[in-house]
Amino acid sequence: MTGATVAEATATPVSAPRAGAIARSAAARIASAVFVLWGTATGTFLVLSVLPGDRATILLNIRSGQTIERTPEELAPINAEYGFDQPVLTQYWTYLTGLLRGDFGESLQLQRPVVDIIGEQIAPTLTLALGALVLAWVLIIPWTLLTAGRGRRAATLGSAAETITAGLPQYWVGILLLIVLAVQLRWFPVLGGTTPAGTVLPLVTLAIPLTGFLGQAIRGEFDRAGRQPFVLTARARGMGLAGVRARHVLRHSLIPGITLTGWAVGSLLSGAVLVETVFARPGLGNVLVTAVTSKDFPVVSGIVILISFAYILINLVIDAVYLVVDPRLESHR
Repeated sequence: MTGATVAEATATPVSAPRAGAIARSAAARIASAVFVLWGTATGTFLVLSVLPGDRATILLNIRSGQTIERTPEELAPINAEYGFDQPVLTQYWTYLTGLLRGDFGESLQLQRPVVDIIGEQIAPTLTLALGALVLAWVLIIPWTLLTAGRGRRAATLGSAAETITAGLPQYWVGILLLIVLAVQLRWFPVLGGTTPAGTVLPLVTLAIPLTGFLGQAIRGEFDRAGRQPFVLTARARGMGLAGVRARHVLRHSLIPGITLTGWAVGSLLSGAVLVETVFARPGLGNVLVTAVTSKDFPVVSGIVILISFAYILINLVIDAVYLVVDPRLESHR
């Protein structure tokens, strides 16, 4: 038997179970993702179905520009055209089968495909949400290195700052920044936009509370990691304290923050609704508010499902990041 054959025979019993475990894990995650999307679609359908107001009446009023009562004769053609007169279960089945075909329907208000509407407004919202996430991490890492494990006074200052910022409402932060930096100091435009200057304040508004929230989780793990034996081992090998903190302690302390990042994406996308309203910024936020008010079911459903899909996708990415930050986790998969 050649050396290559021996190596293959030795590797096969190890790689086969691992491949099976990976396949089972992937299948479980896909099934979980499908279940979450189904639950989101179903919940959205049920909530919008019980909202007060007749959809046919709202649709006719939008088309005519008049808010008046409609007769059954006026409503009948609209109910038949959009299937509003069908049983709820029939409407639900039509809705689900349409989603499976990738058909999100047509906006009742704008009379345009939902996919086109979302495609036009998604870029500003994603820029805002992902930019705020990046900014939060850029602020968290140096702040943790400066204040965590540096003595009681620095730790108290860092923890207090994180607690305060984590509890700040995004709406209040946005209004405060708008009044001080835009209205009084005139450093930024009052009305937000997609320009770099118009994006700064919305980014900071979303990033400040998130920085405090993630910082609290990272600080606690940083303090615990700083007391582990590997710190003494690294120092005994001649590595400086700053190097140990940055290369070893910080790497171990990032795991809780990375875990919460998946939640943060969903929070940022929902928070963007308020921020876009405060700064009069284009994006999915204004579209969603208008769609809910007018009971534009296809638009609301499309945006909610999109946010759910983004949440699922970012959590899959986080699973991969885990292995980069801490390869020991691979042995538990």
